[in-house]
Amino acid sequence: MPTAVVRIFADQRAAERLALLAEERLTLDDLSIAVSETEPDHPLWRVDVFAGPNTEPANVEAEVRAAMGDDLEGLKIVSEVIEDADWVAQSLAGLDPVVAGQFFVHGAHDAERVPGNSHGIQVEAALAFGTGHHGTTKGCLLAFDQLLKEGRPRRILDLGTGTGVLAIAAAKATGHGIAASDIDPTSVVIARENAKLNRVADRVRVVHANGMNHPMIAANAPYDLIFANILAGPLVKLAPTVTRHVMPGSHVILSGLLTQQERQVRAAYRIQGLVVKRRLVIDNWVTLTLAA
Repeated sequence: MPTAVVRIFADQRAAERLALLAEERLTLDDLSIAVSETEPDHPLWRVDVFAGPNTEPANVEAEVRAAMGDDLEGLKIVSEVIEDADWVAQSLAGLDPVVAGQFFVHGAHDAERVPGNSHGIQVEAALAFGTGHHGTTKGCLLAFDQLLKEGRPRRILDLGTGTGVLAIAAAKATGHGIAASDIDPTSVVIARENAKLNRVADRVRVVHANGMNHPMIAANAPYDLIFANILAGPLVKLAPTVTRHVMPGSHVILSGLLTQQERQVRAAYRIQGLVVKRRLVIDNWVTLTLAA
């Protein structure tokens, strides 16, 4: 079935930033966004914005330009129609595995490369954010790897799970049941499928929820660890709710914020009594480990 795609070309840092901005601003039906290298080890990356079937590429491009405005200035943009039904997989195929401490995030083509001392996490291209290649997801995995050196949390929530990478990592590393949620119904389905693919479906429960507003999330509180890899605005708004769901000695790992947004996010959680324990920056994206 024909699918319209708008391709935006930029360096890696800009492409990753544009992908998150597009996800936040665009209101297209059946919207999906993928970020990938144009070629292995090439400095030019590509953001693919996919719309629903039988949509005119010119209409998609017009909406992308209107929503993104000056953020697209000087960038090459190409619109086209593609026939391949597996277009997201095509766009992300061939990405190298991501190594983050004891975690090895990979596609099916690299399943045989998982080191014996690593937790392999297989995530295929899908209509949800979080293949492990983005600085925010990798930052969360590295922050979690550091926490595991200090102890093994029992009650864990992955808020805004996307493809389920962090929930799967937590289930594999701790052996405990993990709660996960996402505001996007498609992400919920994909996260469940990925949990099954990684043989942790019995330990990862994914629900559709707006923020932390779900009975399952409340029933499992308080948490020893909460992942919140979303965007700076929602992170600030959720600070009081997140804090109510942890107890003294617990941790919160936040990501999805750019360096220029860090002060605002820090302040929101400091007011709630959480302090920054560690900070990690990857490609201008910040990951904060907070202690309650």
